[in-house]
Amino acid sequence: MDQVPPALLKKLRHARSIAVLTGAGISAESGVPTFRNAMTGLWARFNPEDLATPGAFRRNPKLVWDWYQWRRQLIAKALPNPGHDALARLEERFADFTLITQNVDGLHRGAGSRNVLELHGDIRRNKCFDENGAVDGWMPADDDGPPRCPRCGGWIRPDVVWFGETLPEAELDAAFAASRRCDLFLCVGTSALVHPAASLPVEALRHGACLVEVNTGETPLSEVCDFSLRGPAARVLPALVSRL
Repeated sequence: MDQVPPALLKKLRHARSIAVLTGAGISAESGVPTFRNAMTGLWARFNPEDLATPGAFRRNPKLVWDWYQWRRQLIAKALPNPGHDALARLEERFADFTLITQNVDGLHRGAGSRNVLELHGDIRRNKCFDENGAVDGWMPADDDGPPRCPRCGGWIRPDVVWFGETLPEAELDAAFAASRRCDLFLCVGTSALVHPAASLPVEALRHGACLVEVNTGETPLSEVCDFSLRGPAARVLPALVSRL
């Protein structure tokens, strides 16, 4: 993106409420492989759905735990990129700013973003499979499976949303509320295909928001966006924020 449209800058400068939805594209620029692209090496023979469902965990908890431990090692090496940093700076300019993310890597918080709604959880956290409650510590793992919950002895699992599970109700409700009240909705690095997150920009548009897309290619949203900025988020977002 060589130039930021003046009309977009005007919309941003006069906005009172901003909502942002980010997807895998912004994290890929930090070296975080997308969910399906992480199926390499020892994991290439598996389908993602075979390792990310409650049923898969019940059948082979150790396999699923080991897969997520491997993904955690990959994510631990990643750092926020200029796109993450630009969104954190943008938040500082607005009293009403909501960052909604489909990513589970925690890079937005690492960049300094504060009001973050993690629709799919955070891979760095754990919870009890039986109680569904957060777990900070745990009993040691054994040869048969992952660590155990210190409260009930159930298996520990990553605090992410698996296939077949519903998104956290409080976060989803807050995301829709932010989408309905915002003046400008920014979609960054998301395919706009995965629901219910893909409904958020449509909801914002229905309530009169200016819809802006940042992506390297076209998505189903492109034809209804007020502005489509083509390019990587790590380049487009800093250029946009620096001109405000």
